[in-house]
Amino acid sequence: MAAPPQKPPLQKPALQKPPGYRDPSAPLKPVAIPPPRKRVLPPSFRTKRKRRNWCRTCCCFFCVLILIIVIVFVIVGGIFYLWFSPKVPVFHLQSFRIPVFNVTVKPDGTYLDAKTIIRIEVKNPNSKLKVYYGRTDITGIVGKGTELRQSEVAGFTQGTNNVRSLKIESSVKNQLIDDGVGTKLKNDYKHKELEVRVVGGTRVGYVVKGWKIATVSVKVSCGGMTFKNLDGGDHNAMPKCTVNLLRWINIR
Repeated sequence: MAAPPQKPPLQKPALQKPPGYRDPSAPLKPVAIPPPRKRVLPPSFRTKRKRRNWCRTCCCFFCVLILIIVIVFVIVGGIFYLWFSPKVPVFHLQSFRIPVFNVTVKPDGTYLDAKTIIRIEVKNPNSKLKVYYGRTDITGIVGKGTELRQSEVAGFTQGTNNVRSLKIESSVKNQLIDDGVGTKLKNDYKHKELEVRVVGGTRVGYVVKGWKIATVSVKVSCGGMTFKNLDGGDHNAMPKCTVNLLRWINIR
């Protein structure tokens, strides 16, 4: 009979490692070091990024440039004034004649026919500067505000220490006016109490070495006299014309 098979010897069960057990013979694993924590600063200590504001830079540049240009103009203007001592031209109303003055009342209204001859004296008081006058528009006014036709005087250049007389002729025909104004003008003209005035507008500048500089708009107002003064020959009693520079500087 065959021998019965032998049973293998019983093996002892392996011991289980307790939780957290580390084999001392096992190689050490590198421990991951967490990155350093960034320190959070309060808002008042945070550094702000500098950003170039090109708009502000350009604005400052142009302001400085304009300031430099203004300073240069002031310096040049001061030297010009000290050297040349510029003076404003002087205007006088020499005469205001009305050879024709008729007020006609018609069924459809009141009409004015008039012819005027005006003489204005222009004086350049500068000894070192010539004066340039642009085209001048001159309007004669009679009564309290009845304007006659506007006349034009061509531009010209006036020499130093020079006096020039301008003759301006104008006429109106069948100019429609208010009935009450027509009656007033007719009575004032008959009794030599008609008030006359001249208003002109031009551009005035100085001439230096053939160059026109400092050209500005000028408004001139002359008159405010009646025919009694004109017929009496009292031209010296006529005041100087008022010169208005840049529409806000009045010079008499």
